[in-house]
Amino acid sequence: MLAALDDLAIQRAKTGDLEALEQVYRAYEGVVYTLARRICRTAEDAEDVLQETFLEVCRSIGRFRGTEPGSLTAWIKRVAASKALMRVRREKYREADDLSDGDEVLGRRDPDVALQLDLEEALGRLSDRSRTVVWLHDVEGYTHEDIAELMGMTVSFSKSQLARAHSRLRGWLGREPV
Repeated sequence: MLAALDDLAIQRAKTGDLEALEQVYRAYEGVVYTLARRICRTAEDAEDVLQETFLEVCRSIGRFRGTEPGSLTAWIKRVAASKALMRVRREKYREADDLSDGDEVLGRRDPDVALQLDLEEALGRLSDRSRTVVWLHDVEGYTHEDIAELMGMTVSFSKSQLARAHSRLRGWLGREPV
């Protein structure tokens, strides 16, 4: 749960007040880490994204102009998502064919054997791109337009990745054949 930051703390953070910047960090570190962990493959990468995000927040908060309740949260999450996506690209996590049937990731399986996975494991089996789209859309509430902009892709890319990912997740969770 986010710790409430008052307007005064945000204004002080904008001036570079270290105590106020620490309050911002403490209020949002969990949210940023969770988002980064869902996009990145490893905890170490998520921790790096956490650090990179707050370095950017400290550098840029003076230019933050949000006035709506929650706008600071949205801005910080957007910075975090952007940093996580850059890390995924930089680490070359992209799969050669994001639209493959998943056999390369899962290994060949007997089609008669029901594959029962928990959601966490199933999400981990998605490609980085698909998992990112699912997390940003279904959990974080980003629109397809937002996701397309963040990922440098089209809206139809976001929609198709989400549809394919949902189909795979349903199959892996035993709700329909993969």
